[in-house]
Amino acid sequence: QVQLVESGGGLVQAGGSLRLSCAASGIIFRINTMAWYRQAPGKQREWVAAITAIGGTNYADSVKGRFTISRDNAKNTVYLQMNSLKAEDTAVYYCNGRAPGSSGGSWGQGTQVTVSS
Repeated sequence: QVQLVESGGGLVQAGGSLRLSCAASGIIFRINTMAWYRQAPGKQREWVAAITAIGGTNYADSVKGRFTISRDNAKNTVYLQMNSLKAEDTAVYYCNGRAPGSSGGSWGQGTQVTVSS
């Protein structure tokens, strides 16, 4: 059974930092492309960042230069380091894991990030 568990969310002031973690089980983590998405109140879920099985990364323009995605295959965990946080980064952040050739993937339950201005 696939399980993705996010942690690390919380309340932070604008300009601050948070590191999110997503621990995976039930998947062959090392071959999965892992990604972070977020959903703000009243808005659609949007893609934030992704990291491939070989470590290639990509970011949404809105977070480029401020957020860093990384993975530790030995721990089956993907991270999202978020620096210089802004009020508009406030959202529930979700982890997604997708195996090669598949669509959609598996989702975690989300972790709330609130940035106060």
